[in-house]
Amino acid sequence: MVTVQTQTKFCKYCAEKIPVDAVICTSCGRQVEELKSNNINPNIVIHNNNTNSNVNTFATGKPKNKWLSIILCLLFGWLGAHRFYEGKIVTGIIYFFTMGLMGIGILVDLILLLFKPNPYYV
Repeated sequence: MVTVQTQTKFCKYCAEKIPVDAVICTSCGRQVEELKSNNINPNIVIHNNNTNSNVNTFATGKPKNKWLSIILCLLFGWLGAHRFYEGKIVTGIIYFFTMGLMGIGILVDLILLLFKPNPYYV
């Protein structure tokens, strides 16, 4: 009877005997050795075909000038002129008959207009 002696080493994680050429422990399944590669400098190919167009599609309305709206709101807000300029006819009529919602609507619209970008889209 012939007995074959295989060389063994100990796993550094679970201390079980494993074959010398084992990369992964047969007992605990952890990697005990680094993979040896013949190619020291691997050939890395990067195909970067970036075709993003980055087009903003949310600005679909008509552009309006922020400063013209503010001036219309200050001078003729009680008539709803800034609302008519934006194309909001129904609220313009409401502002016309209620004198800008008794001034409260004018104040709210003025604050909102100050924080809008120029031009803004309606």
